[in-house]
Amino acid sequence: MQRVYIPLSDGERLSATLFIPEGTPAPCILEALPYRKDDMTSGWRPEYQRFCDEFGFAVARIDVRGTGSSSGRATDEYPEAEQRDLAEAIAWLAGQEWCTGRVGMFGTSYGGFNSFQLACERPAHLGAIIPIYATDDRFTDDVHRMGGALKWIDQVDYCAYMTAINALPPVPEVWGDGWREEWMRRVEDHEPWQLTWMAHPHDDEYWRHGSVRLGPDGEGYDRIEIPTMIIAGWADGYRNTSFRTVERLAAPSRLLAGPWSHAAPTSSAPGPRIDHVPEMAAFFAEHLGAPPSYVASGAQWPMPHVWYCRFSHAPDPVLDTVPGEWRADVWPSPRSGARDIALEDRAPYAVRPDVGIDAWISCAGHLPYGQSGDQRADDAKSLTWDFPVDEPLEIAGNAHVRAHVTATCPHPILAVRLCDVAPDGTSTLVARGTLLIGADGDVDVEVEATAYRWLPGRTLRVSVAGADWPNVVAPGGPGFLTLRDAVLTLPVYAPDPAAPVPQFAPGNPESSEDTEGITWRIERDVARRVTRCVVGSESTYETPFGSGTERYDGWVSVDERTFAQHAHSDVEFTLRFNEVTAHVRSVMDLGTRDDEYDIRIHLTVRDGQTVIRERTWEQSYPRA
Repeated sequence: MQRVYIPLSDGERLSATLFIPEGTPAPCILEALPYRKDDMTSGWRPEYQRFCDEFGFAVARIDVRGTGSSSGRATDEYPEAEQRDLAEAIAWLAGQEWCTGRVGMFGTSYGGFNSFQLACERPAHLGAIIPIYATDDRFTDDVHRMGGALKWIDQVDYCAYMTAINALPPVPEVWGDGWREEWMRRVEDHEPWQLTWMAHPHDDEYWRHGSVRLGPDGEGYDRIEIPTMIIAGWADGYRNTSFRTVERLAAPSRLLAGPWSHAAPTSSAPGPRIDHVPEMAAFFAEHLGAPPSYVASGAQWPMPHVWYCRFSHAPDPVLDTVPGEWRADVWPSPRSGARDIALEDRAPYAVRPDVGIDAWISCAGHLPYGQSGDQRADDAKSLTWDFPVDEPLEIAGNAHVRAHVTATCPHPILAVRLCDVAPDGTSTLVARGTLLIGADGDVDVEVEATAYRWLPGRTLRVSVAGADWPNVVAPGGPGFLTLRDAVLTLPVYAPDPAAPVPQFAPGNPESSEDTEGITWRIERDVARRVTRCVVGSESTYETPFGSGTERYDGWVSVDERTFAQHAHSDVEFTLRFNEVTAHVRSVMDLGTRDDEYDIRIHLTVRDGQTVIRERTWEQSYPRA
């Protein structure tokens, strides 16, 4: 392992960690993230080491501009400067004597996003990408918004903690002399990314930048001309980058979609867990050229696209394994079709702001962000339509609900859930879709992609409500929804029972999730009719240059009568180095009622026990 700096044309430099195999030259695979490779995510190193030691690839892990020990300023996620930087980094890596001149990109979440983005930029030496749990549309399918509605519980998680992480210093032992001055420059220049995201409530050019589905100039998937392998999870928030993306890519593509959450397929809850690293290595070897020491491994895929179809099961917020079967096919598939089911008209529905608390969040990940529980309570507060299943009913893709909707509440949304109801009444969430709508008109709610089979004796339930809280912000006040001429369109799929499917190497026997040390609860103030969802976690770990501690506490609330809402986050990061103990705390409060969001962020930076800087931001934004 080597730590180097990659020079950039504007005088800045990117901190990189290199893993060079014994047999060279070899193709190089790159992951670029803002999550501090030398301390806070240094535990990800075994995967990089495996690519190097087991499969013979050179690997580069980079801190993007202004994060970790890279210079420059971290002005936002996915800025144009980052794409220019990474194109230069790819050229630099390709020109090293230990590299064949062929570079691939991969990454989970943020690293998957910029893998897509760099493929659209078409740098000369980039030969293949593997985006894992990443989106092709930053406005409709990201951590910020879902169907145009503001993500709510996410405001106290990723959106808030990036304020603190971006105010930490470079690693003194990596940066060298002047690290403290660089730290002070970061703190002084720092502007919370969350404020930028709040300032763009509409699907404008800001969100189109970095979106593969539709770019700022109207360009789309055809910008990607290199082989692309997508890894997706049905419990992850970015599952829509699965069927719809491989269907539209003109370049060679491969889909591996499992039941996984926003966690590695080897350790995710739910499973079944698989070892995805050999599958990635095989894809890179095919399209970048096999390294000198490469030994073929991984499953033999009978078809280019493979996914796991979940079967009927009981809900469990900490579900370890979900029953089902693997499917392999081309996509679009001749075995796919559409089935329309009419939903009869109902009386106007009085919107409840607290519908959704048993579905919690659309992106399961590491606890306290788990999976959905029994949907019966939310179903009882929703409009529902039930359809008994007499023979197996399987879907693969995105369902849609189309209707004419009239809404009298301010800033209305339409929230759709597909559920699987057992004979005892237990209701399991299959997939959901949420759309910010207008006061009157025809709507089309795209339900998130999935693969699922209702077994005979179960019931397909369609639940429609005016809120999906705390997953997204509730409407701005009370009112009614009226649906007319509603139709559910199911993407039905008829599997071939004789079709072979790959047999993957197993992942970990148990998931990495642990309920110890986490907070995940729902509180209801009966007298005041206020509902709160509370989360929290804390961990301490060793790093290559000392140790780190992360503490995170947050909650969101909604008033059941006025629909007033509040989000609060309190995040602390402590990094201990030989020279200093850097401590950063960020406290965020976000409120909304009627037509406005009000946000306040307070940042405290300490050197040991000494406060060296405090900063406060207060802004108001119109609500879309």
